[in-house]
Amino acid sequence: MVLMSGAKALIEALKKENVKVIFGIPGGAILPVYDELSKESDINHILVRHEQCAAHAADGYARASGQVGVCMATSGPGATNLVTGIATAYMDSSPVVAITGQVPRTLIGKDAFQEADIIGITTPITKFNFQINRVSEIPGIIKTAFYIASTGRRGPVLIDVPRDVQTEEADVEFNDEIRLRSYKPIYEPHPLQVEKAAQLLIEAERPVIVAGGGVIASNACQELVALAEFLPAPVATTLMGKGAISENHPLSVGMLGMHGTVAANHLVQDADVLLAVGMRFSDRTTGNLKTFCPNGKIIHIDIDASEIGKNIRPHVPIVADAKRALRAIYQRLVEKAQKKEKTAWLRRMQELKEMQEEVVKSNVGGDGIKPPALMVEIRKILPNDAIITTEVGQNQMWAALYLKVYKPRAFISSGGLGTMGFGFPAAIGAKVACPSVPVVDIAGDGSFIMTEQDLATSVAWKIPVIVIVLNNSVLGMVAQWQRLFYGRRYFAVHLGGIPDFVKLAEAYGAQGIRVQSLEEFRRALKTALNSDVTTVIDVPISSEENVLPMVPPGQDIRNLMLS
Repeated sequence: MVLMSGAKALIEALKKENVKVIFGIPGGAILPVYDELSKESDINHILVRHEQCAAHAADGYARASGQVGVCMATSGPGATNLVTGIATAYMDSSPVVAITGQVPRTLIGKDAFQEADIIGITTPITKFNFQINRVSEIPGIIKTAFYIASTGRRGPVLIDVPRDVQTEEADVEFNDEIRLRSYKPIYEPHPLQVEKAAQLLIEAERPVIVAGGGVIASNACQELVALAEFLPAPVATTLMGKGAISENHPLSVGMLGMHGTVAANHLVQDADVLLAVGMRFSDRTTGNLKTFCPNGKIIHIDIDASEIGKNIRPHVPIVADAKRALRAIYQRLVEKAQKKEKTAWLRRMQELKEMQEEVVKSNVGGDGIKPPALMVEIRKILPNDAIITTEVGQNQMWAALYLKVYKPRAFISSGGLGTMGFGFPAAIGAKVACPSVPVVDIAGDGSFIMTEQDLATSVAWKIPVIVIVLNNSVLGMVAQWQRLFYGRRYFAVHLGGIPDFVKLAEAYGAQGIRVQSLEEFRRALKTALNSDVTTVIDVPISSEENVLPMVPPGQDIRNLMLS
């Protein structure tokens, strides 16, 4: 046991969890911790300009590195400003630990200055949360929080620390023991369910695999590809699963869902066996649940038992880690050594992929800068290991559809919550995690405006990322829906061409470039890649551009609007 303050114990506990960086903003209720942090050389603190950005940066750091991201804020508005970022991480199963200051214990519940019930507020959007009441609890709670965040179905954990606990001194003991009676993730698949899944896949004539974010989270990409090649079976991905299989692999058919590819949507609907791995059958993926994969037997692998049967009732449920489940099924298939010829099915896959290429070509051509063409050019210029983050809206879907990704953790986007403003701070976090790799945020003007103030963070801390703003002067996806489904009655979507993004970037000390052609864009992106400062590339596009393909809401995912 060692006598120390709560603030000191907190920092020591974080060091034992191998925390290298914290994104945050100080305030009165967390100042004792910041005072201890100022004496610490092993942990780098990055001062962001808004707490929401601290949470998004920690999330981007976590998704790019596979490690737990950490953010910190003071009580009251500092804590509540983290909420959108915490909810984003929760919906996308990203391991983040958020630490908040709180008013002294004697003032909790008395509406003290900058008091907020952050435990109550974040209970629905965290995997778990803690309020520390004694200094002696700190090492155990920190260790437990990191364990919960990084195991099973990953997710955010919040730790609330009253100010007087930070200054109080007590004997503290650090050990590696974690006691959690009710939290025991299941990693190993049940052998009987593995046998059932293997038998279904052997008998299948039209098998399809759908890979979600759980495949990437469990580092199961090699197992996914091995299984797909053995069957062989086409592989579609969810938005969160993009990168689980290289999108230049012959069996990759792209993203499934509302803005899915022709190949992915049609193959899934025609499948006789569907192997869904680490995905949750969200509405944006399935379309009309009643018509989803109508004649297919579904095998659902997920580490979270609550997802099994929540939206789709599977024929073979498997609660397990994706990596171990895929490996077990693969081994059983090899042991059975029975394979059906799938020449006709693979020929159908190829026909649909060729149809998709025609859709790409039709959307790439035309006058002006077309976003699909822009995505193709970005892919040509960026190295294969570059990390792409996205904002939310049309920019996100253009990137998901037309910008191919070859590696896991190289595509980072807000899926479940659809958080505008996510991409830029997530890019900062990803760049901190992977400083030697180019990081590019595909943005819309509406999304980028929401968190552009953290250009100051990227410049001040020398975190050079690239922001490509698809600037159509409207809230693009809302305008698209108004155009297609509301008789072109545009309302509350026009942004007025404000601000001037080149001047905005320069005001922060970043580099701003406006382009008017694809050739100018190529030069600008190459310039940005060679720059040691953040670059914002302003790309004016038409406000009438649509993201296609698109499935109208609530319809069968075969009902793709192609033009």
